Amino acid sequence: MTLRSRLARLPNAGNPAPEAPELPPESHVRVLDDLRSRMEAILARTRAEPKRKPPRVDVAELPFCVEETLEGPLHVRTLRLNGAHRVGRMPACAARRAESELLALLALDPTLASCNLSQALYLDTETTGLGPGAGTVAFLIGLAFFTEHSHGEGHLVVEQLLVRQLGEEAPVLARVAMRMREASMLVTFNGKSFDMPVLRTRFVMGQREIPREPPHLDLLHVARRLHKTRKTGTTLGALEREVLGFVREDDVPSGEVSACYLHFLRTNDPRALLGVIEHNAWDVVSMAALVGLYGEPLEGTQLEAEDLVGVARTLKRAGQKDLAHQIADLAIEKGANEEGVRARAEIAKARGDKARALADFETLAETVDDPKVRLELAKLYEHHAKDAKRALEVATAGTSEKDERSAVRIARLKKKMERQGSNGKLW
Repeated sequence: MTLRSRLARLPNAGNPAPEAPELPPESHVRVLDDLRSRMEAILARTRAEPKRKPPRVDVAELPFCVEETLEGPLHVRTLRLNGAHRVGRMPACAARRAESELLALLALDPTLASCNLSQALYLDTETTGLGPGAGTVAFLIGLAFFTEHSHGEGHLVVEQLLVRQLGEEAPVLARVAMRMREASMLVTFNGKSFDMPVLRTRFVMGQREIPREPPHLDLLHVARRLHKTRKTGTTLGALEREVLGFVREDDVPSGEVSACYLHFLRTNDPRALLGVIEHNAWDVVSMAALVGLYGEPLEGTQLEAEDLVGVARTLKRAGQKDLAHQIADLAIEKGANEEGVRARAEIAKARGDKARALADFETLAETVDDPKVRLELAKLYEHHAKDAKRALEVATAGTSEKDERSAVRIARLKKKMERQGSNGKLW
């Protein structure tokens, strides 16, 4: 069968398609009017809809300048605080006048004693995680240091370094290494356990040499010793409120810092980081204020009575027993009650002043029911006062010794009483 014959068998094959009927002129007008009405309705709806903001905001709104370095662009924010700047009741610049010898005693670190406080470097990191592992990035590093000024004591300079995008750490780490090389000492808050391990890991991950670390004052350890009796804890925020008298407004909680940065990486929205940046700046400035307070000469210290108890006990641990006794006296004068008396008794005993220790433990026993106090009294009555009778009285009332040791002590005291007679005196 030929192609022509196949086509001929199809329906309507060879017949021309029917022409479309010609519309009258008035029909064309109605069609055009209908189209105009539809277009006007669409335009009206478009004008009524609210304009949507663009989902991304220019990163230039962050308060950072860009410095061109050999390692690449470095995003830096610099603040200069003069001597009038205060954190609560303490001027931030008081840190440069602090006594390094006293800070060394409170930190139990003799290497700090010869450090120049005017050349200290204050450091705080904001990170993507809560552990110092290889996956934790220090995306914002706050540094603070003092500069000399021709008209006075200079400024406290706050320098913040931002890792704007993951993988851009090289210029940040280079700047940190430079500042550490210039510093006489390093000051952090929990930096020995967190900040410095994180930074060392970042240097290793970036195949960079870990910079030499100067003597390191970790204020968290000092705060725990000095403010042990406070019920508010020893976080930096708690110390600001309770010790310095400063309250942050609209602060970003530490637990939300990482989420803020991750949101910034996803959206490029600078508003996610603005609170974190202020949080970081507050941290380093507050550390300077604490150094000024802790390193203040003890004869004019602004520390409260309960904190002076912690100072006295720390000085005792540092081997400064005579100075510790003086500070315990000062704490009691300022109103440190039971804890002040207890600290002075412990220090007096360590100094070999058994009479002072006995008097303080006796005073303490009148106000507190404490087996540890009774144990100290039993020892002092037996070996210092040579009064077996009174020693036996407090020992039988219960001490903090284990039962077998307590039984041995009581048996020994009973034998001494038999040898001494009814009054229990050895003389």
